[in-house]
Amino acid sequence: MNRIVRFVFRAPVRLYDRGFGWLLGGRFLCLTHLGRKSGRMYRTVLEVVGRDSEEFVVVAGLGAGADWYRNIQAHPPVEVVVGRSRFPAEHRVLGEDEAVTVIAGYEHRHRLAGPVVRFALGKLLGWRYDGSDLARRRMARQLPLVGLRPRS
Repeated sequence: MNRIVRFVFRAPVRLYDRGFGWLLGGRFLCLTHLGRKSGRMYRTVLEVVGRDSEEFVVVAGLGAGADWYRNIQAHPPVEVVVGRSRFPAEHRVLGEDEAVTVIAGYEHRHRLAGPVVRFALGKLLGWRYDGSDLARRRMARQLPLVGLRPRS
């Protein structure tokens, strides 16, 4: 069973490995980062929850303890691949107000999937997420949102 679960969760990274990451379009990105202790290169596929002309925003869905999040706090991200674009990256952690705006925009763009999104967020957060402004603020304090952009 563990092998199956591992295969399923690693499948998106394998798409990027084989040059097919573009199939996931701009909805996902592949973040390459250095291990904070090992110095080893890791790749993590993350959903893009917000985007503007310069920056892609992702959520640390397992909170500030997520390995990729802790790694980029210790060392700058190495590279981001989105669709057919690849760039050396830098990051920033969004403030609460900006994170709430990004989350609200994501929910608006995916309103048909709202019940599923709220259910999944409730499981990640450990409390009933109802999509209210108060819940978004609580979520933004619990799950950091990170902006990734080309290094200047």
